[in-house]
Amino acid sequence: MIIYLLRHGTTIYNVEKRYQGQRDIPLSDAGKAQICPADFTTDVVYVSPLMRTQQTAQIMFPQAKQIVVEDLKEMNFGSFEGRNYIEMEHDPDYLAWVQSNCETPCPDGERKDQFCERTCRAFAQLVDSAFAEGRNQLVIVAHGGTQMAVMERFAIPHYEYYHWCAPNAGGYKLDASRWQQDHTLTLLETVQYTKEPRA
Repeated sequence: MIIYLLRHGTTIYNVEKRYQGQRDIPLSDAGKAQICPADFTTDVVYVSPLMRTQQTAQIMFPQAKQIVVEDLKEMNFGSFEGRNYIEMEHDPDYLAWVQSNCETPCPDGERKDQFCERTCRAFAQLVDSAFAEGRNQLVIVAHGGTQMAVMERFAIPHYEYYHWCAPNAGGYKLDASRWQQDHTLTLLETVQYTKEPRA
């Protein structure tokens, strides 16, 4: 089975480098215009509850049915959401969180390990269900955090969490042939579904 694990397109928060988390921020007009349809089709695409994933999936896979999976949503950054690092450079909670390599809880938010456990469990259930149904393809449009958590835990070759954040509207094509033996996924290639910039 082939799995596509894709990231949503660009939002204003992405451009302004704000922590987006679970805020329901739409794609920007430029972000929508930049995405192109995928070079393959699917009848079903799994998305998070946040509209930026659903808007992205609609452009990439206009004919596909969307199925919302609650636990694919981005990490909850708590009181950091809506702010960027420049605005928080003197915030003691933010500085402590960064000093911990972002491993401690965000105030009013999630800890990274909790988020990773949540999203990896949801992802594994989708893969197991796809195998049980005899499907040969699984397509997910989610978030940078979702990609990083899933790829760090399951992907071969192995890299740490932050290595795996793909560009907006980009992601990974994975071979799941070993999943049922050892829960690993082999990286086949990176993919990107944005239009070529005009010269």
